[in-house]
Amino acid sequence: MKREEMVVACCSDLAGKVRGKAFPASQFDKRLARGIGWTPTNVQITCFDAIAESPFGSLGDLVLIPDADARVRIEFGEGEPVEHFAIGNIRHTDGRPWEYCTRSILIAALERLKKATGLTLFGAFEHEFQFKNSHSPMGDAFSMAGFRAERDFAELLVGAMREAGVQPDTFMKEFGAAQYEVTMGPQRGVTVADHSLITREMVQTVADRLGHEVTFTPIRDPKGIGNGVHIHMSFLSEDGKPATYDPAGKHELSKTAGHFVAGVLKYLDSIVAITAPSAVSYLRLTPHRWSAAFNNLGFRDREASVRICPVSDLSDIAKAAQFNFEFRAADATASPYLQLAALVHAGVQGIEEELEVPEATQEDLSLLDAKTLNERGYVRLPQTLEEALRRFKANPVVTGWFPQGFADVYVKHKEGELGFLKGKTQEEICAAYEEVY
Repeated sequence: MKREEMVVACCSDLAGKVRGKAFPASQFDKRLARGIGWTPTNVQITCFDAIAESPFGSLGDLVLIPDADARVRIEFGEGEPVEHFAIGNIRHTDGRPWEYCTRSILIAALERLKKATGLTLFGAFEHEFQFKNSHSPMGDAFSMAGFRAERDFAELLVGAMREAGVQPDTFMKEFGAAQYEVTMGPQRGVTVADHSLITREMVQTVADRLGHEVTFTPIRDPKGIGNGVHIHMSFLSEDGKPATYDPAGKHELSKTAGHFVAGVLKYLDSIVAITAPSAVSYLRLTPHRWSAAFNNLGFRDREASVRICPVSDLSDIAKAAQFNFEFRAADATASPYLQLAALVHAGVQGIEEELEVPEATQEDLSLLDAKTLNERGYVRLPQTLEEALRRFKANPVVTGWFPQGFADVYVKHKEGELGFLKGKTQEEICAAYEEVY
């Protein structure tokens, strides 16, 4: 019997999981028009495969329509199954974007940015992950030995990324036990999030084909090293020129970029429920973990929530084209589409409010008392998912960025996730997230 190739039409959901349906690859062109059937209550499937409280019940029908520009097909060799999928948008059966489609939510945020500024987002994700079934000897952090241990994986991954249309950038052995980082080249608009999803899937499929197990969980051990997602952002003008750098601007940020960063920081404590949305995310978002704990801007500071990244005078790339800022209060338990949507909305809000560019911190904010922090405008980020959800739900400006009903559904989704964890120890909770991410 001849094997028939299948392609998966997929989406990134509220849990940051990639879900979808497979169909014969020969039907792809037809599915571009009619899509595949989808169910509204699927949005409330938590990362632990429980269904949170849903306003939809068993009612309703939707279609998931693959995007031909976000199609990935990788041949790994003779006799190996082909990796074939296409990211899509969830729509009502009359063609309207569904209010809870994460990709459509990002597209709307990017349209807001374009309308307000004429600019296009230009950015890339960095991902940290760990091998679950691999021993990491002492002394291999950032080392050649650490790279050699996973050279086969790295080279197959880079090949798969390039075949998938993602521009590979770097791969390295990170500080943590069996921890690695993969980065990609920048892209425009919604493709930034598409390439984040594709890269994560490439890591998973390459690991599977080599008999490895990997996890993107924010933290495997309460006392261990965390895995973050770092989101690099800059802007391009309508004619494609860099629009983030201004040598005369504060911190060398252009006026628009400065307002954008100020907006992200102002609304950060209310959007971190979206950018770092798991119970264990808040074990990582603590001082001295090289993540983020306050709503601060930093210059070459890897504990700032937003970091102005360095540029190299030695590079053949112009300084304006190199210049970008990095958001660090994020991890891979989130949908990259929702992460970017929240950041773009917050940034545009800052532009519309013409917020002043904050000072860049050069000290350990955890050593300051609450009064001093307040006087300087610094806010300690939520320390639990429950608190993060309360701040999100209580901020009408933030909830107003999203389609009607989204905030309530999102909070109920996360409450369903938390319900699964009730009664578990911190170690058991870490183990649960390690298994599903």
